[in-house]
Amino acid sequence: MATPQKFRCLINKITDHGDHVYTVDLAPERPVPRFKPGQFLHLTLDDYDPSGFWPESRVFSIASSPAQRNNLRISYSVKGRYTARMEKELQEGRMVWVKLPYGDLVIRDENNVVLLAGGTGITAFIAFIDGLTNEFQNNIFLAYGARKPELLLYRDLIDAKAGANNGFHASYFVETDDKNMNGSTRGQSEEFFTGFLSIDAIWNQLKNPQEITYYIAGPPAMIQALTGNLLSKGIEPEKIKVDAWE
Repeated sequence: MATPQKFRCLINKITDHGDHVYTVDLAPERPVPRFKPGQFLHLTLDDYDPSGFWPESRVFSIASSPAQRNNLRISYSVKGRYTARMEKELQEGRMVWVKLPYGDLVIRDENNVVLLAGGTGITAFIAFIDGLTNEFQNNIFLAYGARKPELLLYRDLIDAKAGANNGFHASYFVETDDKNMNGSTRGQSEEFFTGFLSIDAIWNQLKNPQEITYYIAGPPAMIQALTGNLLSKGIEPEKIKVDAWE
């Protein structure tokens, strides 16, 4: 595991997805230390004096590829005091401090896996998905839920990978019944559901579900519900991996 490093980043771009959901592209002042897909960083809005203590910060999954040493990307939803402050204070051209890498939600693709993502929880899986090649041998099933179709972040990347890899299948869940949801180009490996992300909706599509490893990232209530549902289906606890830092 790489030793965490602290450094400044320039805010290159802020993308407003609506409903107080944002993606932030950061340009680090030096190459990003090595990290693994699924790990996260700390970001602070306050200035940091290396001779003192690290200030209050918030953790975010790293959504950019580990191969992109000159770029970092995070996404966040305003859900509390600190993210409300971020929404107000973050501006393109501003400098912020980050430290990374942290976390051990590292996906092992030597087995078949199911990725269960809610909202900005998708960021825990994006670096892994971005790194998928045509050569992997196992099946990867992504089930991703959001309030609205436009809040399905990184969908272009997900769709491209689903179209290029027969072993990668993506299903989307949206809480609102939007008739325009199916209007964009989709590959044969994608499907849409109306309602909350559900294990039952995809269960029959999984081959040997008892042998699959399940990774869950999203709001705490969603994590709790999906974990309970998997346990009730006889999935062993050690086969359920949770992104529990939020």
